[in-house]
Amino acid sequence: MNIKKEWFADWFDSPYYHQLYSNRDSSEAAHFIKQLNSILSLKKNSKVVDLACGKGRHALELSKHGWEVLGLDLSANSISEANKLSANNLNFGVHDMRMPFGDAEFSAVFNLFTSIGYFEDKSDNRKVAEAVHKSLNEKGKFLIDFMNVEKVIKRLVAKETKTVNDITFHLERKVVDGYIIKNISFEDEGKQFSYQEKVEALGYRDFDCMLYGLFNIEAIYGDYSLNGFDIENSDRLILLCEKVD
Repeated sequence: MNIKKEWFADWFDSPYYHQLYSNRDSSEAAHFIKQLNSILSLKKNSKVVDLACGKGRHALELSKHGWEVLGLDLSANSISEANKLSANNLNFGVHDMRMPFGDAEFSAVFNLFTSIGYFEDKSDNRKVAEAVHKSLNEKGKFLIDFMNVEKVIKRLVAKETKTVNDITFHLERKVVDGYIIKNISFEDEGKQFSYQEKVEALGYRDFDCMLYGLFNIEAIYGDYSLNGFDIENSDRLILLCEKVD
């Protein structure tokens, strides 16, 4: 497995990635995790994982509910930042989500903010599901928060410019062969940079196939307040799943 050739290993570890998305909302994360706590009813000190945790904004909120949280991410840069949040019940590590990270020891795994579907080999999505399955204890929960691709594709903004901290990012979006692609170009200190984000346009049926035999999908939500899912209007596709043996 050569992760160095995969776009996310390069882009997510870039300081420009964090700069472009520096406006991500901690209050939104707090609201979402509070809602999840109300439906999961996990016991205090339950061991949970924030898989693809980024800089740890969701992991931090998870830890505030008394759970023992492990945040994992492929980006060493992100984990370096996340480690500043470390506490007795909050730890972080660099990890590829396609690889197992525990043996039936966690009560829940959270994969949040469209953090799957990055792979050229679509079978890698199944590897993630298998790794999560192995890591969860009996009846463990797997919570997937993904964009609603139907709405995203219909309302795709083909070209956009964003200026963040004196850098102007030029964004171009398109859909190619079942992937939503964002090309990102900008200049900094006289040098030209270009990156690409490429995320598989996964819908409910795709996740159902990916999880088959490993998880039952118990509930589907369409936003961070856990309202019902509407394929035309919902911003998110949020799946609450339970491990099966």
